[in-house]
Amino acid sequence: MQKKFLKNLGLLLFLNLLVKPFWILGVDRQVQNVVGTQEYGLYFTIINFSFLFYIFLDLGITNFNNRNIAQHNQLLNKHLAGISMLKLVLGILYAIIIFIAGIIWGYTGRELYLLAWVGFNQFLLSFILYVRSNLSGLLLFKTDSFLSVLDRLLMILICGFLLWFNFFEGLFTIEWFVYSQTAAYVITLLAATVAVINKSGKLKINWNLPFFILIAKKSMPFALLVLIMSFYNRIDPVLIERLLPSPLGKEQAGVYAQAFRLLDAGQNFSLLFAILLLPLFAKMLNLKESVEKLVKLSFSIIISGSLIIAITSQFFANDIMQLMYYSMPGETEQHFMQRIEQSATIFKLLMFSFVAISSNYIFGTLLTANNNLKKLNIIAFSGLLINLTLNFILIPHYHSIGSAYASLATQSITALFQLILVYHIFRFRINYKLMSNLILLIVILTTVGYLLKEYTHLRWEISLVVMLISGLSLTIWLKLLNIRQFISIIKDK
Repeated sequence: MQKKFLKNLGLLLFLNLLVKPFWILGVDRQVQNVVGTQEYGLYFTIINFSFLFYIFLDLGITNFNNRNIAQHNQLLNKHLAGISMLKLVLGILYAIIIFIAGIIWGYTGRELYLLAWVGFNQFLLSFILYVRSNLSGLLLFKTDSFLSVLDRLLMILICGFLLWFNFFEGLFTIEWFVYSQTAAYVITLLAATVAVINKSGKLKINWNLPFFILIAKKSMPFALLVLIMSFYNRIDPVLIERLLPSPLGKEQAGVYAQAFRLLDAGQNFSLLFAILLLPLFAKMLNLKESVEKLVKLSFSIIISGSLIIAITSQFFANDIMQLMYYSMPGETEQHFMQRIEQSATIFKLLMFSFVAISSNYIFGTLLTANNNLKKLNIIAFSGLLINLTLNFILIPHYHSIGSAYASLATQSITALFQLILVYHIFRFRINYKLMSNLILLIVILTTVGYLLKEYTHLRWEISLVVMLISGLSLTIWLKLLNIRQFISIIKDK
């Protein structure tokens, strides 16, 4: 399983590194620069608002199905037709819920129009993820890897044409951005469906109420977990927009989005580990095989990488923000620099949140595969309470920066709880060598960053690259990335 994990992780990382950085740093960033901080802040708030109710689209079915198909491949044909019909019903339920919730929250006119389109996109995305869960459950990681980047590749082509060829003569709006996503999701869903039907045979969707109820009951613990995590992962910009007066709320949500964009990029790569690990963990646990080596391998890789990124970000946050964003028409230099400094501070905090989130993708996935959902839900609910409490206290005083502090505290505490729970359930040995090497990585890399920043006259871009290379070299020297072990695992038959 370690060999399968490494080989497919390599393919996933390669494809995502080709596509997703260009999407996030090129297209998505450029959209915000073109439409403005307030406009993008409105979109960012609405899409996160729609995520709060994502559970009604999924009911935990995707994670349940991934784990279930990995353990029982023969159920694919039976479950595919029934669950597909259930997903359509859930889509209608979701549409009704987000409209009612949007009206109660105070959305009107254009806000509700955007919410309708964003909600439809969420339905398409949910269906894509469900269809792909069948492929990963069958351990068809290569096909799933290509599908994982297809939607973003299509969005790059569509939005790139609209933005860079000036097709609308400078009239590009946030609505066109949303429409582009719709087109990309439709094409990706069709491709994913064809790939799954090729494995399952003819798909005949039918109404089967007893089956719907059975699946809903089995997936309910997964649903509760997704619901709680959606709230504390996505509610920050929604609260920023509502707890602050207009138009400050939308502007601050946009400032938060500027920094969150890079966290989102990091989370996308950490998510790849969870996508691969859930079916692998589920199959190994079902076969009563030890998962300790795979946990150590995946944790060492993901935490080393996230620490390098987080520490490097502390020294170059302002430079990165100034590179990514520019002054809007009519914006004073003072206001622009204030916006950049706020985003830089948020970015520093969110990058340390990224380390905790990366840990959660390993240990949370293991606990999900082991069906420890009750305990996971308790941890997640505790995180939600912490997040809401801190946001209500901090946002009115510190605006979007206060929300970043709330996110850091929430993610760190839930990561610690998950780590303790895993060691308690699986009786893993405490790996003191791994812990000491991680501490050594932090100390040395922080020292390198300080020396580069204070005692050299290199351009910041060169210093950043030097620091990243230093971090990678340290992880190899400390055997956090053990190249010989990787080669041995790949060659092992």
